[in-house]
Amino acid sequence: MATASIRHFVLRLRCADRPGIVRAVSGRLFDSGANILASAQYGDRETGRFFMRVEFETAEPRPVEDLRTALDPVGDEFGMDWELWGADDPYRTLIMVSRFGHCLNDLLFRWSTSALQIEIPAIVSNHLDFEPLARSYGIPFHHIPVTADTKHEAEEEFLGLVEDLGIQLVVLARYMQVLSDDVCKALAGRAINIHHSFLPGFKGAKPYHQAFGRGVKLIGATAHYVTADLDEGPIIEQDVTRVDHTFTADQLVSAGRDVESQVLSRAVRWHTESRVMLNGSKTVVFH
Repeated sequence: MATASIRHFVLRLRCADRPGIVRAVSGRLFDSGANILASAQYGDRETGRFFMRVEFETAEPRPVEDLRTALDPVGDEFGMDWELWGADDPYRTLIMVSRFGHCLNDLLFRWSTSALQIEIPAIVSNHLDFEPLARSYGIPFHHIPVTADTKHEAEEEFLGLVEDLGIQLVVLARYMQVLSDDVCKALAGRAINIHHSFLPGFKGAKPYHQAFGRGVKLIGATAHYVTADLDEGPIIEQDVTRVDHTFTADQLVSAGRDVESQVLSRAVRWHTESRVMLNGSKTVVFH
């Protein structure tokens, strides 16, 4: 992320809950010449953890490292896990896709219209279907085939890209390969997946067609962080849409793809705006 002098910042933190946190943080920001634009906090009584997001600006451009140094004593005093970034800094985001392109297409359009705070150095796929789409946006496309025999080598190549390109976020936009436990650990808290979560009884191939056969009335999707527990990572966003007996199987698939695209884009936007914090197996999301 950018290191030049800027005026607009975002701070997020988590620590054990105790009196005085908000006062200490806001006081240190005031002493540093900051004006708070937005602030949200949450104390989880069950876990005893405190979460806070503060967006602020300074009268004159400042190097982010200067403000990090100013906040260090407060972070040490309260044992905080905290991050401070330029509020407008784009996340370097790698998108992975297989053969369903609706989520990829939606993310690329939103990125091209500056609706998402990301830059996309690469698109990775185990198929070649969307190489022309990537080329049309001027984004490098990396074809990394995956078989049972080459899975380890493919994942090493993918992780090499993450390292070489300075990737901060990985988005699985209907990437239909299960990541190994080692990859999940390497990307903990910085890989987002989309799942047709409101069809829990219809696993495997063509879940929407299975749902059509059972006459479902609601379909939906969940965006979550990737973990070694398949499709059970901390949830960032969910949504549903109502369907009825008049829907054909193809119409149901189309409705499901719309929900998936919307849910994934919101999760990516909130993550890249520093609005999401892990809270054990759950998340805190400051909208």
